[in-house]
Amino acid sequence: MFLKIWEEHPGKILGLLIGLIVGFIYLFVGFWKTLIFVAFVIAGFYIGHKVDSKEDLHDVLTEILPEKFFK
Repeated sequence: MFLKIWEEHPGKILGLLIGLIVGFIYLFVGFWKTLIFVAFVIAGFYIGHKVDSKEDLHDVLTEILPEKFFK
């Protein structure tokens, strides 16, 4: 039964689970810590997407970070 629901509504289920997890984090640690956590998750997703696309990790990091990190 779960597989049938998963096949028909994968986006809704994932969105619900992500919302539930972020909601619990907000309840237990507060708004600003949750916001920082979400920012790290988005940054990790972005970097992972670039790596999956076979882009050079150094090029990705130079695109994100200021030049002073590479001196």
